Amino acid sequence: VGDKVMVLARSGLWQEVVNVPASQTFLMPEGMSFEEAAALLVNYITAYMILFDFGNLRPNQSVLIHMAAGGVGTAAIQLCKTVENVTIFGTASASKHDSLKESGVAHPIDYRTMDYAEEVRKISPKGVDIVLDPLGGSDTSKAFNLLKPMGKLITYGVANLLTGQKKNLMAMAKTWWNQFSINALQLLYHNKTMCGYHLGYMDEEFELVRGVVVKLVNLYSQGKIKPKIDSVWPFDQVADAMRQMQEKKNVGKVILVPEAPKEESKKEEN
Repeated sequence: VGDKVMVLARSGLWQEVVNVPASQTFLMPEGMSFEEAAALLVNYITAYMILFDFGNLRPNQSVLIHMAAGGVGTAAIQLCKTVENVTIFGTASASKHDSLKESGVAHPIDYRTMDYAEEVRKISPKGVDIVLDPLGGSDTSKAFNLLKPMGKLITYGVANLLTGQKKNLMAMAKTWWNQFSINALQLLYHNKTMCGYHLGYMDEEFELVRGVVVKLVNLYSQGKIKPKIDSVWPFDQVADAMRQMQEKKNVGKVILVPEAPKEESKKEEN
């Protein structure tokens, strides 16, 4: 009782009081803020398991990270930097490129004005060793074709289904129709790997997930990873927080808290 903990749950965390099984709680390391704790688990577990459990990331390899300025993207960049001489390609809007370069992305690519596959090929004609794909649709096919022999594609989302503030059924249908499909025999000839990952469906794998969290906490304590917080919003500004992400303005994690941060409250009072 009284321990500061991080919580992993599929839903129901946008409230002041939550009740979760003890198996889904993890002690916060010394010096970690609650905001960092909120940003750590989902993003870093996802990035870690994609890169190391599925991707088997090793020194001197190359990785393409889509949505590189987002929560999972920034986590993946930091984790790549824990391995020697990994070349990182990252897609993001041009306004975020300076931040990406500072964080360790060797080759930021503006997906809005450039064909990222062509840009990768200019620098690495054979492609890359690992692609992290949260996009889905035709981008999954492009990712597979960008892989070197023995390369690995890990898909973990379908962000292309979301095209604005309102549902666009035509865009959703197009993404679904263009979804990449391959059979086992085709994989045999390509010498490539394709994996699917969804943390939400691993809620029974307590020991596996806990083992990853232990590794992440150690990396945090060693100063090798640190959750990047874009902004912190009180519950009553949830619409603004969601808009920050929907308009793709964030670099790092957008955090919700029950009340406005104390510094902001003081400014409003003054």
